Amino acid sequence: MIRYNRIPECRLPLCLYKIFTRRRLSFTFCRYHSLHFCIINFNSMKDIKNEIKGKVTAATLLVALGIIYGDIGTSPLYVLKAIVGDRPVSEILVYGGISCVFWTITFLTSFKYIYLTLKADNHGEGGIFSLYALVRRYGKYMIIPTILGATTLLADGIITPPISVASAVEGLTIVKGLQHLATVPVVIIILSALFFFQRFGTHKIGRTFGPAMLVWFIMLATIGISQIVKHPSIFKALNPMYAYHFLADYPHGFWLLGAVFLATTGAEALYSDLGHCGRNNIRITWVGVKIALMLNYMGQAAWLMNLGKGALLQGRNPFYEIMPHWFLIAGILIATIATIIASQAMISGSYTLVNEAMNLNFWPRIAVRQPTELKGQIYIPSVNNILWAGCILMILYFETSTNMEAAYGFGITITMMMTTFLLMHFLFYKLKWNKFLVLGLLLLFGIIEFSFFIANIAKIEERWKFLFFEFGIFITMYIWYYARKITNRLTRFVDFGKYANQVKILSEDNRIPKYCTQLIYLTKANQRHHVEEKIIRSIFSKRPKRADVYWFLHINRTEEPYTLSYNVSELVDDKVIKVNINVGFRIQPRTELYFKKIVQELISNKELNLHTRPDGSTMYNSEPDFKFVVIEKFLSAENEFSLREGILLNVYFFLKRLGQSDETAFGLDKSDVAIEQIPLVYQPVTNFKLKREEHLQPMM
Repeated sequence: MIRYNRIPECRLPLCLYKIFTRRRLSFTFCRYHSLHFCIINFNSMKDIKNEIKGKVTAATLLVALGIIYGDIGTSPLYVLKAIVGDRPVSEILVYGGISCVFWTITFLTSFKYIYLTLKADNHGEGGIFSLYALVRRYGKYMIIPTILGATTLLADGIITPPISVASAVEGLTIVKGLQHLATVPVVIIILSALFFFQRFGTHKIGRTFGPAMLVWFIMLATIGISQIVKHPSIFKALNPMYAYHFLADYPHGFWLLGAVFLATTGAEALYSDLGHCGRNNIRITWVGVKIALMLNYMGQAAWLMNLGKGALLQGRNPFYEIMPHWFLIAGILIATIATIIASQAMISGSYTLVNEAMNLNFWPRIAVRQPTELKGQIYIPSVNNILWAGCILMILYFETSTNMEAAYGFGITITMMMTTFLLMHFLFYKLKWNKFLVLGLLLLFGIIEFSFFIANIAKIEERWKFLFFEFGIFITMYIWYYARKITNRLTRFVDFGKYANQVKILSEDNRIPKYCTQLIYLTKANQRHHVEEKIIRSIFSKRPKRADVYWFLHINRTEEPYTLSYNVSELVDDKVIKVNINVGFRIQPRTELYFKKIVQELISNKELNLHTRPDGSTMYNSEPDFKFVVIEKFLSAENEFSLREGILLNVYFFLKRLGQSDETAFGLDKSDVAIEQIPLVYQPVTNFKLKREEHLQPMM
């Protein structure tokens, strides 16, 4: 019996391991002593990520600037305007507001995300699903926080493009002659164009994101300094006592935390994009980004103080007011480009979030495409359309960025609290930190984030319709996850050894018409000798499926993001073979492509006999006769459910019909697939009485 193992299960010399892992081949097949190994490797994204995360160069720092700082980097467009609003300018309002912004960014962004959360590195990847994959073994109660965090992150992300682009475009109304410009159509055109071009990929224009954001942050710092020199005492606002007096003494100051929170809404993206840039690049660039942001915030505050006590904004935006008039058009153009980059980061992040949700069984299977050859860059048409429709409805409903400020941030506070919950488990269980230290951190971040949550509750009045969208996402994830657990629980596994001899006899029985030469079943069985009972029934059905070779193909989703490897075991010599393909949770599986490559490797190494077709057609076409059998379940009418189970399973099968078919989701060619339907009997109806009627004449 031959067994093929992947490298982590073997003891290769380190030098050989390095050679194989550095090979830029799709597949590497080698033999070491009596063992056989196969590594299937994507040579682009994983290698690039590993190289980037270990390096710090001018190029990698520029990449980090362009990818991850769009959201938090464009917050100066609206934060101080939201804090001041229609209130008269006063020292406690302006200094206190800036002090709150500084310490919020320090505690939440710098300390929590940049220092602590980036430690939760799942083989180079970040984000709430990556964090969940690291800690899910430590408790079943991780599910709801993960679903809730992902839901609110995805839902509130719809507000990012319209509020950012609208804030930039509204600057045009300051320009002489454009005071009455209708900004809504301009924003709709920009957003529609942005979503339309997603299908073509952004790898070419993406190269300009880094330089563009560098220009943006330099501009933020420069125009901020130009105002600070006129009011240098603004640096006193960094004293935390101003933040205390702002919250304690200013009328309704606590509720203004909802506006302060807008300064850190992009912090979650710093962790989500960890895999694109690497921890060191993020931490180094954050130093410069934070300085630029604070200089701009303080420059706006200095301008406000120079207006005089009691002055009103009267609809003006401090961000544009601190710009020199000669630079205004250029400044608006740079701001618009920066907001487009911020929107692009949100869109790409949403694709990644939904793709991870699918691969971790939180979301129904839907079409995922790769618009370019760059691994890791994906495009999900259905998500793109939903985001586009949501963004357009947002701008049509709220019309201005000022109105959107009143709705933005509520969902992100929930995401942050859920991330904190998962992060504390990571620090305690994975990093083995002292439990009192972890509890102290949990208390610190819990107080801060819960305070922001309470302050943002006031925004529900402006965004209550949005709750239906969030509820829909949450229910979809909840039902899909728990209904799949029910269906998986009903899957019965059997020891294939009991049927091995029968399968061998069937394969050699010439009285049975041959179904195909290579028959492949997709199986969920993790153990080597186990297969589903339904597969055995399918083989020995009313019309038994005779084949030369039976394959049991198992796709194993790993906790690592970019794993792609396999191992092979022969259950019956040259008759029954089991293949386990280990696929990372960020990779979209191409099952048939992987399988055919494995077969080619085995045949070329003379470790698998290529069987000829009985009709003699092999001499004209030597390609093996593959047939994949996909066994799909449907809900049997014989079930009797409790209320919860009935809702879960009925909605699950409804969502499954709306989503991708199994053969499409696993990358199978329809011409090579046979679909079999079997009923799912969860709890059959047994509580009934059937009474036989008496006949006048006895039955003959």
